[in-house]
Amino acid sequence: MTVALLIAVASSLALGAVLGALGGLLGIGGGIIAIPVLVLCYGMDQQMAQGTALVMMVPNVLIGFWRYRQRNPFPLRTALTIGLASIVSTYPAARLAVALDARALKLAFAVLLLWLAGYFVWISRRQAGGEVRSAGWNERYLPAVGVVGGLFAGLFSVGAVIVAAPILVQGFGKRQAVAQGLALALVVPGALVALATYSRAQHVDWHLGAPLAVGGMATISWGVALAHRLPERRLKQLFALMLLGTAILMMQPHRGG
Repeated sequence: MTVALLIAVASSLALGAVLGALGGLLGIGGGIIAIPVLVLCYGMDQQMAQGTALVMMVPNVLIGFWRYRQRNPFPLRTALTIGLASIVSTYPAARLAVALDARALKLAFAVLLLWLAGYFVWISRRQAGGEVRSAGWNERYLPAVGVVGGLFAGLFSVGAVIVAAPILVQGFGKRQAVAQGLALALVVPGALVALATYSRAQHVDWHLGAPLAVGGMATISWGVALAHRLPERRLKQLFALMLLGTAILMMQPHRGG
């Protein structure tokens, strides 16, 4: 193994470790931050970045889900229902994503992140002035969260968590940490379906994705532990900042063709 290859592997492991810690903290598996990094630093187009990010996400979200459930026990049946429902919409959405123009997909992803960042800032400010009440939806509608999350997972590879978590918080009255854990449940089956679809379309760099996954697996539990030590409002603020920062990165030109 050459020195250059050793440096490349070590840097990928280190990047994966950083992404894993942030993914555990925010309940996102690290993929949402990995995508702009892969676009800007590795010159990938949007589809290749999303497919490669999925390689890291699959093991990380499994560990993250397990850790969140250890600290916030919730029925496995609920998680399974949401997860299976996500498969319904993930595959057709992923097929659409690999066929779309890469620049259009990148812009749509950035717009989604900006909208969600604004939403979390708004909610955080409302909470500062008093308790924000949820809609109190009946839990029989939880499978719909899986379908909606699966749609965004297929389109953007990481959209499931960032869309499902606010629905679970404001619609069903779940605490932010619980919502992040449940949202990870719908990511696992959807991510596997999406990864298979992107892989068949040759939009996955396995050589880079594998060390990113290993690095993330080493630190995601630490991120989950930190998430449970932070106040609810601070966690929402960090989530919003992450979304805003990622959206800004997505709007930057990348060095690839």
